[in-house]
Amino acid sequence: APASPGNAYSGSGTPASSRWTSTSRCGLGSVTGREVTLEVMSTRSETSVQYRERLRTPWWWYPVALFVASLLAAEFHIAGYRLTDWIPFGTLLPLAAAIVWWMGHNTLEISDGELRVRGAHLPLSYVTGSVGLDAATLRRVVGREGDPAAFVAIRPWVGPGVQLWLDDPEDPTPYWVVSTRHPQRLLELLRTAS
Repeated sequence: APASPGNAYSGSGTPASSRWTSTSRCGLGSVTGREVTLEVMSTRSETSVQYRERLRTPWWWYPVALFVASLLAAEFHIAGYRLTDWIPFGTLLPLAAAIVWWMGHNTLEISDGELRVRGAHLPLSYVTGSVGLDAATLRRVVGREGDPAAFVAIRPWVGPGVQLWLDDPEDPTPYWVVSTRHPQRLLELLRTAS
């Protein structure tokens, strides 16, 4: 089913062999391993991105994470462990910054008639309706009032979002809920693309 996030990739291989992964996207068919040609690569680079939003974490999360990691590293020094002082600081501070970066490196994108977020893609032809959600409504929709079969791609630091209802007979997913800082702009693009 095209709207399912898990159907994005399929591959085959054996242990100790080079793994070849086939991908079927953008109507290009199957591109496998060494069959990639310049024609296929140029077709992929000609994608028309209509909307792109980076769902980054707020800048102030970095100093907070570094402060918390520093407190934890200082606990090793106070606890009297016979480690050199630089080991906890040298590992926990970069780890904290990497975790905050990893949490906020997601992108919401509309291109080639598909909505892409978190590695999943949804052809816009399956979207039958959409509505913008404020932060409180978004929490209710993904909480008790939500459907467990729904695809949810929200970020807690992004308040509003969009709910997209689907009509795909092969996919049991009733709707997608996606975080966005600009729900009205995304809704306008979705309505013009449908």
